[in-house]
Amino acid sequence: MNGCAAQTAARPWIDPVCGMPVQHPSAHSCGYQGLTLHFCCSACLARFNADPQRYLHATTAAPAAPAVATAADAAYMCPMDPDVRADRPGPCPRCGMALEPELPDLADDASTPELDDFRRRFWLTLPATVAVVVLAMASAHLRWPPAVLRPFIELLLAAPTVLWAGAPAFARAWCSLIKGRPNMWTLIGLGTSAAFLYSLVATLAPQLFPASLHTMGGVPVYFESAAVIVSLTLLGQMLELRARGATADAIKALLRLTPKTAHRLDLDGSETDAPLTQIVVGDRLRLRPGEQVPVDGVVEDGSSAVDESMLTGEPLAVSKRAGDKLIGATLNTTGSLIMRATQIGSATVLAHIVQLVAQAQRSKAPLQRLADRVAGYFVGGVVLSALLTFSAWSVLGPAPGWLHGLINAVAVLIIACPCALGLATPMSVMVATGTAARRGILFRDAAAIERLVAVDTLIVDKTGTLTAGQPAFTRTFAAPGFSEAQLLQTAASLDQAAEHPLARAVVDAARARGLVLAPVEGFTARPGRGACGTLDGVKLALGNRALLGELGIATAALDGTAERLQADGASVIFLAIDGRLAGLIAFADPIKSSTRPALQALRQAGMRILMATGDSAATAHAVAAQLGLAEVHAELTPAAKLALVKRMQDGGHVVAMAGDGINDAPALAQADVGIAMGTGTDVAMLSAPIILVKGDLRGIASARQCAQATMRNMRQNLGFAFAYNALGVPLAAGVLYPATGWLLSPMLAAAAMSLSSLSVIGNALRLRTRC
Repeated sequence: MNGCAAQTAARPWIDPVCGMPVQHPSAHSCGYQGLTLHFCCSACLARFNADPQRYLHATTAAPAAPAVATAADAAYMCPMDPDVRADRPGPCPRCGMALEPELPDLADDASTPELDDFRRRFWLTLPATVAVVVLAMASAHLRWPPAVLRPFIELLLAAPTVLWAGAPAFARAWCSLIKGRPNMWTLIGLGTSAAFLYSLVATLAPQLFPASLHTMGGVPVYFESAAVIVSLTLLGQMLELRARGATADAIKALLRLTPKTAHRLDLDGSETDAPLTQIVVGDRLRLRPGEQVPVDGVVEDGSSAVDESMLTGEPLAVSKRAGDKLIGATLNTTGSLIMRATQIGSATVLAHIVQLVAQAQRSKAPLQRLADRVAGYFVGGVVLSALLTFSAWSVLGPAPGWLHGLINAVAVLIIACPCALGLATPMSVMVATGTAARRGILFRDAAAIERLVAVDTLIVDKTGTLTAGQPAFTRTFAAPGFSEAQLLQTAASLDQAAEHPLARAVVDAARARGLVLAPVEGFTARPGRGACGTLDGVKLALGNRALLGELGIATAALDGTAERLQADGASVIFLAIDGRLAGLIAFADPIKSSTRPALQALRQAGMRILMATGDSAATAHAVAAQLGLAEVHAELTPAAKLALVKRMQDGGHVVAMAGDGINDAPALAQADVGIAMGTGTDVAMLSAPIILVKGDLRGIASARQCAQATMRNMRQNLGFAFAYNALGVPLAAGVLYPATGWLLSPMLAAAAMSLSSLSVIGNALRLRTRC
């Protein structure tokens, strides 16, 4: 430890022990490793002398914790059974699906190893699947290859698809059996393996089959059915994996909002660009105009206007001075600030929003298709029917009874194979989502369609959802001796060089009225207060009361008018010309033209509508009064919006949330149905399963009508699929054989299975005229 040294420069220093600024030369200083350090008092100096390493390297020794855990650190969970968790990736012990990290890694792309694997299996075997289907369908019309060779060629074509590409499906089917949880994978595995194994035996040992089954020199085979089932299953899984991967995009978009570095003012007064992971509580940071706030903190020096609309929904920038709080990822607009970091890493407001979105996404079970709800009973019934068929034929059937029993049992499994059942809901969803997309309504997943039908409560954000989200000029109020036209023209001339949203609104309004704007000299922006300049030698000042108060200009003559306007939700600025109050200009966030008819349609549909906004109570109630909304929740944080949604859900309501901002993202994810405006932020759109491309609330009523039609169509499709099985399984089992001698061969069973799929597809296509 070196001896104490005198301070050589009168500039601000940071006490490395308590973090307090040392603004003036201090007797409490010492030298260490070539640095001269300054302390606010003797106690801090003594603590430093006792353990200098603890304090000297505080700015680099304790990196900030990341906002969320990376994929490598996170726990893993099953996408279909969220209660199944593990500390490492692998297959789900319950259903066999690949476990996914609870929280995404920003470095990862949308792809996953499972998706890459399925994609590779699908595309490498698709040509063989197409070839075996063509060969099977056109075999009666082909001269080559000879009939005796065709089964072997079909076997060679189908084997890679079934045995290699279908391996994941068989693994999941086996897992479902040994775990005692039959599902769609069970049916896919049994049906595919039955068709393939039956065809394999028929190809390699046709002499085992009775002569009555031999046609065209051999026994009919069904390799094409097995191959098509596998290929369709892989295609469906690829689409599902891509959809599930998109749910992490909302969190990644939030993480990308934070800058990667910050301008840190070091202990010796120098400035360095440090990675955000090296910023610690107490660091002093410089914030330049146009930059994002790196972490949560408090202003120490300077003044500026900060755009916090991502969190509050308030379209106007908020004035910030010494002592005011700053929120990480918000945007500094005009001034320069010196701030002190108070919350870093996972403690920041943005990190809390990330956690809220992640928790809300995990709290909802993934889509369970209507078919899966009865799959356990259906699978058990089909397997039991096949076993009874084999047993009955083996005991009671003509010789060879066991062979007849095997063939009919295979026919039962083939006709019950879930092609139509698997297509029942995806086909309806595909047609409905495609048709709705052409009308500007995007459904991100089928679960949203199902949930939207049951919604009885709609929570609506204000700024950007009910309103346009940008301030617009409404009117001017001139003081005696000035005209309203003069007021607008002068204010617009001064605001030509300004970047504030209100300034742009003034300029746009003046130009729309054909007013000629004059050049202004000596323009000076006063961050958080307004602007000053000179026009033809006359001094101008345009801004809030604070600015005019600094210039000694009284606003009392128009204070009453300003307060009435603000009570109605408007924003106001004052204009002074040559040291005199000239008038004030009022602004408001206009209500969208589509809002009123949209709310009326939703009320007629029996929906309860609430407004939830981060904006001020006065503004919120003013807008609600114009729209006839009785339930208003104002000045809400993102967590408070999320809590409002949960409170409604706990009350037994099925809740939809409509919003457009980052502050709406947790509530959008938590709601039974999140609806984002396509004109809003990417984070909001990634957090919501329904997007209104045009930002038109009338799309909610249209989306609900489409969802109702789609759900009816799904039920009809499931009815068709189960009806075919209800009729086909007994026929395939041979229940009519004693009375009529009729048997449903596996070939006819495959044809009936195809017919059921065609009926489902045809019915789903009717949605093109109903969505």
